[in-house]
Amino acid sequence: MKKNISKSITGNFLLDILYKRNLINDEQLDRIIKIQKNSGNELQKVIIDLGILKKDEMMLALADEIGVKYVNLNEINIDPTIVVLIPEEMSRRHQLIAIDKERDRLLVAMANPLDVFAHDELKIRLGYDIDSVLAFGEDINRALDEVYGITEEWDQVIGKLENMQVTVLKEDEKEISDIAEVSKSEEAPVIALVNLIILRAVKEKASDIHIELFGEESLRVRYRIDGILIDVMTLPKNLHLAVISRIKIMSDLDIAERRLPQDGRIQVKVGGRNINIRVSTIPTVNGESVVLRILDPASILLDLDSLGLSKDILPKFVSLISKPNGIILVTGPTGSGKSTTLYTALNLLNSSEKKIMTIEDPVEYRLKGISQIQAKPKIGLTFAAGLRSFLRQDPDIMLVGEIRDKETAEIAVQAALTGHLVLSTLHTNDAPGSVIRLIDMGIEPFLISSSVIGIIAQRLVRRICPQCKKVLEVTPEIQEIMNDYEIRSSEITLYQGEGCSNCKHTGYKGRIALFELMIITDTIRELITKNVNNKKLKEVALEEGMCTLKEDGIKKVCAGITTISEVLRVVTS
Repeated sequence: MKKNISKSITGNFLLDILYKRNLINDEQLDRIIKIQKNSGNELQKVIIDLGILKKDEMMLALADEIGVKYVNLNEINIDPTIVVLIPEEMSRRHQLIAIDKERDRLLVAMANPLDVFAHDELKIRLGYDIDSVLAFGEDINRALDEVYGITEEWDQVIGKLENMQVTVLKEDEKEISDIAEVSKSEEAPVIALVNLIILRAVKEKASDIHIELFGEESLRVRYRIDGILIDVMTLPKNLHLAVISRIKIMSDLDIAERRLPQDGRIQVKVGGRNINIRVSTIPTVNGESVVLRILDPASILLDLDSLGLSKDILPKFVSLISKPNGIILVTGPTGSGKSTTLYTALNLLNSSEKKIMTIEDPVEYRLKGISQIQAKPKIGLTFAAGLRSFLRQDPDIMLVGEIRDKETAEIAVQAALTGHLVLSTLHTNDAPGSVIRLIDMGIEPFLISSSVIGIIAQRLVRRICPQCKKVLEVTPEIQEIMNDYEIRSSEITLYQGEGCSNCKHTGYKGRIALFELMIITDTIRELITKNVNNKKLKEVALEEGMCTLKEDGIKKVCAGITTISEVLRVVTS
């Protein structure tokens, strides 16, 4: 029986084992066979669905009989870079998945470890020595779906997507005929494929889609989920040009230009709601690379609770944005949640009694009751030009997407000094560094001290997955970090995520911001006027009550929201 390697391992062979080990009786055996015959489902699934045996109980008995180890794929972290060592077609055909690699040996979880043909094909095609373990078939299928991003209903989804689930708004469809490289017979599948990539990204709550070609490899699609890039799909290399061209058409870019970077925008409708997508293409030695930034209004909650401000920072933040005039800066790298913080502030300030104007590039989310302007540098509508025009519109509050140059900074200072509240962003590592950045731009220190009233630095860290959250033992290394903040391990309980299907086995689900708020007090104002260095400014800010990014992160660790390793990943000091 063991030598019959097709699907015998889940057929009579499985029933023989379970019956011999007294795990099923005669009545259950007859019932299983009858239901399996009528439903056509695999015996393993029938046995589990009937509640006769639990999955692990059944698989352990099977593994013991055939002399291999059983691995529950739901309980291990699967590295996508190892999974893709085996071509997707082969993995699905033989129902197997690569789960570990050590030098020239590949560990493969198989639904049928007795399949000698699969072993031989893997060894010949990949050049690795193969070690196999037993895994539940449906768990293998699920893991492959998570890595490659293609469900069992691929054909049905492709057929429906083109006209139903993703609708491109304001697209010039006649330009499709301009793709000389894509034949008419290929157009519909390519359209459906790009729609599927976007649809899955929105469903997975991804912030970015990366479509890249590396050397002679296949076309790789990755999603940035909770700040981390994850491989979700590999496509044939020959689809590269067609996929890139389709995205360029949707974003109104020049499909013939492949030598220079291009930027564009797409507006799509997914599930009845409009979603904006920023598109960036750039030529590489392997071919064009495309990144799509997804701006989903439904994914952001403009309230203070969702921001994650700690109880000692929250009242300071509310007090700061309630000031009638001055400049408030939000700093941090791209993708650190600056826009969400600014929009939340505007949402709190928004009322019929105040006129609020913004100039952004792009306008990521539309806010009712606020005049929002899209910057268009090509026609001269820059941040500086828009801000200058705002002053003639009698606004109370102004938001400028980013202070990038001296001209914009000077107008922002002028607006603040003439009674307006100005909100903007800068790219600096911490709050005190923003003052030095403005001075480097050429703004006089006395003007900065007179206009800037507060600076917020922020980073995003991943939240511990609530479904697989477990207590973490405090190691000496962790305790050493806690000692810097006079926190004893006996006083707190730390947690980490084990990894589950809910969090794609990462241990994290969702993100929360860390904040560093520096209020410009009289003491700090005097130091700015004296043009002191960043180190001195930070020392005094700490004495004045500033909570650093790392300290705020430690507080969230102690609250069981995130982990030490996650805080240290995004904050250095």
